[in-house]
Amino acid sequence: MISRGLSDERVLAALGAVPRHEFVSKQLAAEAYRDYPLPIGDGQTISQPYMVALMTACLKLTGTEKVLEVGTGSGYQAAILAELTREVYTVERFPSLAERARGVLDTLGYTNVRVTVGDGTAGWKEGAPYDAIIVTAGAPVVPQSLVDQLADGGRLVIPVGGRFSQVLTVVSRKGRQLVSDEVCGCVFVPLIGKEGWGGGDDA
Repeated sequence: MISRGLSDERVLAALGAVPRHEFVSKQLAAEAYRDYPLPIGDGQTISQPYMVALMTACLKLTGTEKVLEVGTGSGYQAAILAELTREVYTVERFPSLAERARGVLDTLGYTNVRVTVGDGTAGWKEGAPYDAIIVTAGAPVVPQSLVDQLADGGRLVIPVGGRFSQVLTVVSRKGRQLVSDEVCGCVFVPLIGKEGWGGGDDA
């Protein structure tokens, strides 16, 4: 990771602390620490370690934040966040993935992660506002519901673009002002929901 420009020591330590092989099938355990995505079922993937580290570093967590994750998937990203911050809320649209992720997180002793099933593009109003929001699927636009749930001074990290390629984007809130910065190109599975793919005319 350091050779690719990532030097955030807290993020690197979190990656070293979380056993990634626990979040993939036994058949793929031998590949768990290689730097590429792996399938986890329901057409979803666990992101490559580099992208997990990059997106997490973009949040600039200090350890006191409440974080919302959209797209629980395997639960791996949530575990990384749990190592770095106070509280994690994570939303998954597939009940089977949410149940599996919750089981792994519980087994590993992560007590500061809350998992729910729902439309992640709508966020999780119960826990709002959030100091940081991370979206692990590609969106056609930044969902307004997520922007509305972002605290003043908060940062939202999300891939934005087409179905098959996106640009990793960081949206920062400064009072009523939103500042958007592009980080790099990326490829994620589509963000499905009312404010994502499949939520409007593209359904």
